[in-house]
Amino acid sequence: GWQASMKSGSLSYILPCNRLPVQLMRQVRVYTSSGQKKDPGSEDTNASAPQETVNKAGTGRQDTSNAGQKQSFIKEPIQVKVKAVLKKREYGPKYTQNNFITGVRAINEFCLKSSDLDQLRKIKRRSPHDDTETFTVYLRSDVEAKSLEVWGSPEALARERKRRKEAEIKYRENLFRNQRLLREYKEFFGNTKPRSSAAAMFFKGPGKVVMVAICINGLNFFFKLLAWVYTGSASMFSEAIHSLADTCNQALLALGISQSARTPDPSHPYGFTNMRYIASLISGVGIFMMGAGLSWYHGIIGLLHPHPIESLLWAYCILAGSLVSEGATLLVAINEIRRSAQAKGLSFYQYVVQSRDPSTNVVLLEDAAAVLSVAVAATCMGLTSLTGNPYYDSVGSLGVGTLLGTVSAFLIYTNTEALLGRSIQPEQLQRLTELLESDPVVRAIHDVKATDMGMSKVRFKAEVDFDGRVVTRSYLEKQDIELLLQEIQQVKNLEELEAFMLKHGENIIDTLGAEVDRLEKDLKQRNPDVRHVDLEIL
Repeated sequence: GWQASMKSGSLSYILPCNRLPVQLMRQVRVYTSSGQKKDPGSEDTNASAPQETVNKAGTGRQDTSNAGQKQSFIKEPIQVKVKAVLKKREYGPKYTQNNFITGVRAINEFCLKSSDLDQLRKIKRRSPHDDTETFTVYLRSDVEAKSLEVWGSPEALARERKRRKEAEIKYRENLFRNQRLLREYKEFFGNTKPRSSAAAMFFKGPGKVVMVAICINGLNFFFKLLAWVYTGSASMFSEAIHSLADTCNQALLALGISQSARTPDPSHPYGFTNMRYIASLISGVGIFMMGAGLSWYHGIIGLLHPHPIESLLWAYCILAGSLVSEGATLLVAINEIRRSAQAKGLSFYQYVVQSRDPSTNVVLLEDAAAVLSVAVAATCMGLTSLTGNPYYDSVGSLGVGTLLGTVSAFLIYTNTEALLGRSIQPEQLQRLTELLESDPVVRAIHDVKATDMGMSKVRFKAEVDFDGRVVTRSYLEKQDIELLLQEIQQVKNLEELEAFMLKHGENIIDTLGAEVDRLEKDLKQRNPDVRHVDLEIL
């Protein structure tokens, strides 16, 4: 069996071996978290009880053998290094009172005035906004103490919060009435403000194309309606319905353009750009229901109940005028899309298929369908005039309806894809990825996502593995190295080491945040389409 003897400050273990008795001596040193050495001899007397018990157990014949063996024992002390660690700190709710809070939140959440914040401690922090480098924050504990000083008690503060919440709800309920009063005020005193950006949008670009199309299609609908009343032609009725559908849909596009120019608000932080796609989607559904549906219906009725057609001379004249006007609008849309496609570095076909500008796409496709439908209607009406068979005219109405159905299906598909948030082109995504990976501070990027938010606005997201050595070196380049060495040499114990690490650790984290801001700014500058960048630290 094992034979053991214990001494103060050392442990002796004797192996039951007849050939080579071995004794292992190990000095035990105890350190506290403060770095001070603790003498083993200062332990309480509880440790001596097992020692005496062991000594008593080794009596008799065993004591005699131990005495003979101790002469041949070789004492070889083994040094054991004990790792000193800091005690884990528990962070409770009291620690979070040192969190920072902005002045706007302090005023809104704690019902304070701006003058109440003047006497509080102000801390400059790195700004999350691109237009400013630093901004002022306050300690949350100071703000809470100031609010209690102003309102007297937490109950009074809660009552004030409730009152302001009720006032905010009441204001939102009366928002429509306030807007109406504002409009009446402007009408009475005159609106002297300059033209808004929403109104200016209709004098250039897609807005101009849509307004031209509305005027021309409205006139075409009026004259085609007169021709149908005079001739009773099913094809002319389909053309009148087609022009009416185009006019209504383009008016809807104009509404979508004006709504997309609205500034972002708290409920819609990314703006209202997708209103153009929503308007184009509804326009595609309207073309299908109003244009294609009525044309098919009138063509089927003409096949089931044919009737003779009056003179088509006026109908031909109106179709010729419609062909000229629709062709002019089509040329305006083509020129606008070609110019925009060249600015984006895309071909004409790619720009249309990707639905980069939904409003202009709708005008282009509607006018192209209008020109083709005029040709179809004129051909079928000519065959009816030559043969006297009214079935050709009804077939022309069905052909116009089929053409409108095809256009509407394409518009519904492209705008639905845009609203779902499709990814950008692989070439553009590769350029963004290479730009990040070429930066020394980035080791690798993962889970890259780049979504087209509409109207060439891209949202980029990636998880970035930063090189901590480069970030630390960037921080050290801005420090006084000699002063930093003096601080290191003054560190004598664990408390001073902890204070040193906490001080410079927080500064290194700020440096990492500054590197993230720099990468986001570079992405936006080199790729103007990228409007929102979310880089997550891996």
